[in-house]
Amino acid sequence: MKEHYDVVIVGSGMGGLVSAIIMAREGKSVCVLEKNNQYGGNLQTFVRDRAIFDTGVHYLGGLEKGQNLYRYFEYLDILDGLTLTRLDEDGFDLITFDGDEKEYPHAQGYKNFEDKLVKEFPEEKEAISTYCKKLQETCSRFPLYNLRLGKPYHEDTELFTLPAKKYIDSVTENEKLRAVLAGSNLLYAGEEGKTPFYVHALSINSYIQSSYRCADGGSQITKLLIKRLKESGGETYKHSEVTRFNVENKQIVSVTTKNGAVIKGDLFISNIEPKLTIKMVGQEHFRKSYANRIQSIDSTISAFSIHIVLKPKTFKYLNHNYYHFKNYESVWNSHRYTQESWPEAYMVSMGTRKNQDEWADQLTAITYMRYEELEPWSGTFNTVAKKNSRGETYEEFKQTKIDAFLNALEQKFPNIRQSIQSIHTSTPLSYRDYIGCNEGSMYGYAKDFNNPLKTFISPKTKIKNLFFTGQSINMHGILGVTISSVVTCSEILGSEYLLEKITKGHTKTNEKIDA
Repeated sequence: MKEHYDVVIVGSGMGGLVSAIIMAREGKSVCVLEKNNQYGGNLQTFVRDRAIFDTGVHYLGGLEKGQNLYRYFEYLDILDGLTLTRLDEDGFDLITFDGDEKEYPHAQGYKNFEDKLVKEFPEEKEAISTYCKKLQETCSRFPLYNLRLGKPYHEDTELFTLPAKKYIDSVTENEKLRAVLAGSNLLYAGEEGKTPFYVHALSINSYIQSSYRCADGGSQITKLLIKRLKESGGETYKHSEVTRFNVENKQIVSVTTKNGAVIKGDLFISNIEPKLTIKMVGQEHFRKSYANRIQSIDSTISAFSIHIVLKPKTFKYLNHNYYHFKNYESVWNSHRYTQESWPEAYMVSMGTRKNQDEWADQLTAITYMRYEELEPWSGTFNTVAKKNSRGETYEEFKQTKIDAFLNALEQKFPNIRQSIQSIHTSTPLSYRDYIGCNEGSMYGYAKDFNNPLKTFISPKTKIKNLFFTGQSINMHGILGVTISSVVTCSEILGSEYLLEKITKGHTKTNEKIDA
């Protein structure tokens, strides 16, 4: 490691790695510092009984040639190395409810999406068409989502104040259809009195365009990004936890790591969340009103996940995801669960292998969990690099939750228990410790249509050589975080210059995308 770099990036999530590649391609000396044993943030994978599980990336959208994520990945030059499996075109997501044996599909391609829903709701053709047009029209108003220049979208007040649930409810009086249209809510942790429609639209539009899974896990994206970064002269260092940003004359001059290393730089990009970054810099270096606003932003709810290794040839591979709800109301309100009603909603997804046959080897089920449930153990910290036991009561808590979750899953998949080889969990503390998100938040900061400017965080800070990137700056998800890196680097390089590089700089195509 050198003593001084042009750009020092703290955190190796997608936002940090993409920012690093952009800056390294500009001839800058770049280093990325990661606290964990594994790079990638939400792209991390882990192995249990030889089955590969994803931490956060269960499927990707917009990866057909010419679509938005495809074009960003084309610029990053990682398409050729990706091994992808396309999800079921007639139902990549299936929305289901207790007491209703029907499975309501979200299909790929807008015409197909409409046709499949009209088949289930023939009298609602106009409502479904209106909803689809609104999704596309909303997404068209975000320039970088469509790889084009445009005014900063945070000035578009109307776009940010339209409530998601209120709009969906306005297109139809059919309660079931309302629930089905909002049925992939767990993708963005939507809340009735808070979530804007644009968050709903941006979260699901690219999946409707096309939906894929990463064969053998999303960490292949990390490996490709690091490979490309190193080809451009960038450096990465794991087990390098930054504990402090050092300020002199109102600028960051260096960072200090837990093992005592001091790394100097000209520019610093923080891919760790702004609340924590401000504490590490020192709140006294920011305006009090600014620091207080950032600290007061609500984070989205956290999750409890069970990762099941399946006995060989006992459970068929499902080339789609399930979003299941106890009732129509729980689509928007399942985060308000009681101990007795939990879980009120869940998502089920499977990992796929490069040579996937008819049998699944693993299954992940995810539901909401409030961080407050983990308060008794919040003082503990546990990662691969640093193992601390959270104690017997924690294990008992997890077992109680596993049993309740399996009881719910059993209603949908009656033979699930007989198929289990081993079962593993992730709690809000797991997500907090491995991903570094506030209280294990699933998707960073919660956008709020009641006060949109409160949750707007510029990548540019009042410390002129410190920038933010990551899911708190733009949107969560692979596409959202990739765009956040572009937003961040545009502040440094100029938006017109950078966008031209992205849209014209890499012309390599990938004919193997339909793997």
